[in-house]
Amino acid sequence: MRNAMVVAVVLAVAAPAFAADRVKTANGTVEGGAHQNGIHVYLGIPFAAPPVGDLRWKPPQPVKNWTGTRSAAQFGPRCVQAPIFGDMNFRSNGMSEDCLYLNVWTPAKSGSERLPVLVYFYGGGFVAGDGSEPRYDGESMARRGIVSLTVNYRLGVFGFLAHPDLTKEASHHASGNYALLDQRAALEWVRKNIVAFGGDPKKVTIAGESAGSIAVSALMASPLSKNLIAGAIGESGALIAPTLPPVPLAQGEEEGTKFATSVGAASLAALRAMSTAQIQDAAAKLPIGRFASTVDGYVLPKLPVEIFAAGEQARVPLLVGWNTEESNARAILAANDPTPENLRKALQTLYGDRASEASKVYAGSTPDEVWQAATDLSSDRFIGFSTWKWADLHGRTSEKPVYRYLYAHPRPQTTVVPGRATSGASAAARPARPRGAVHSAEIEYAMGNLATNKVYAWTPEDDKISEVMQAFFANFVKTGNPNGPGVPQWPAANNGPVTQIMRLDLDSHAEPDKTRARYLFLDTMYAKPR
Repeated sequence: MRNAMVVAVVLAVAAPAFAADRVKTANGTVEGGAHQNGIHVYLGIPFAAPPVGDLRWKPPQPVKNWTGTRSAAQFGPRCVQAPIFGDMNFRSNGMSEDCLYLNVWTPAKSGSERLPVLVYFYGGGFVAGDGSEPRYDGESMARRGIVSLTVNYRLGVFGFLAHPDLTKEASHHASGNYALLDQRAALEWVRKNIVAFGGDPKKVTIAGESAGSIAVSALMASPLSKNLIAGAIGESGALIAPTLPPVPLAQGEEEGTKFATSVGAASLAALRAMSTAQIQDAAAKLPIGRFASTVDGYVLPKLPVEIFAAGEQARVPLLVGWNTEESNARAILAANDPTPENLRKALQTLYGDRASEASKVYAGSTPDEVWQAATDLSSDRFIGFSTWKWADLHGRTSEKPVYRYLYAHPRPQTTVVPGRATSGASAAARPARPRGAVHSAEIEYAMGNLATNKVYAWTPEDDKISEVMQAFFANFVKTGNPNGPGVPQWPAANNGPVTQIMRLDLDSHAEPDKTRARYLFLDTMYAKPR
């Protein structure tokens, strides 16, 4: 009995419970807020020093230690951004350059549980978004036995400005990519601290949608972060042309020099002396994507497509997919009727002497077929192809399973919510025919957060689809495989002579991929000239 008591005392010391919701991190103790259905919640934990003043446009620096107990009951500020997307809803504590905070939802009762970890990066074109958005809330995933995190990262000009003088002052002789370095710093924080929250630093899956998915592909490719992850989930997007591809460092520096000149800054000191508003107001007038990631020789030693082709990426299981209507047919047909002749003209404009090849894989003889072909092409050109290329390369060079999905369920009708813009605007102004699943439509389903979005009149059918999709995602985070009890069998796309994909809809099921010819055609259009 005495020996048993000694063992119990030793275990209690080695793995303390979350006394009063307090957790000791490497930088100091944090105290979470109220429980959410038995889930411990810690909000606004700093994972890097505020990137302000002389730290503006520098890699994230270590957090300064604090004494006493720091409150973790409120989301930190969101990173500086313009109000671009009407479907974003923030719970953040204002907006600031001082924004490098993360949030943790854990079901663990002590630091000894070693639960799988999900780190989710928000979307928003690298110019908007925040870890406080309800659609990314980690409670529902935590209820499935996963320590869930959302992470902030610098956006737009603050996250990607490259400049010759920034390159010169950096010890690694590179500039830009600060957003990706922020994400890597958050993963380093997870490696050092997640055990204290009941997580396993060796079972970290990174995930994201749109820009978040693009970031996941970049983190897999980067030598700085590829050893920090055990699995990856990508929802619509990869850092591969034509979707926000990285540019050569010299090109990024040229764009940065133009920006500095446009705001009258003759030096880095002058740029850093400018107010946040001055910088953001000037940058907001530029097109989205103006401040691109760069092949800087540090974060990205070469193009991600080349890294994946060479098998130099993180060799981890990958769950990846996209939606049936990522972009609207009007992007191809403009205001023209969906007729075969108008589709032919559009393909001729886009592909010239390759138009006949395009017409074989984007074909239609009826208005419905033409509309679908134009939707497919628009979606592929926007984000479908880049995501396919990522999945295809990883499946061929990593020797790890790739699970591919096509999300097909459209959102339900909108409710009347005064003062709230609705997403899914791409479905406007088109013939009355079945809608597809628009860009970002799957997020609340995958994360189990339908109830957080009051814009849509969710139905039991939506709940059913969410249950299946979230179960797939949770299984994957736990085991690197989406399969498990109560869900349809999902074969790996790179296992067998015929590529199988999971079609996510009311009747979710695996089916042979019928789209490869489309992507092989586009691959010839986007291939790097040799």
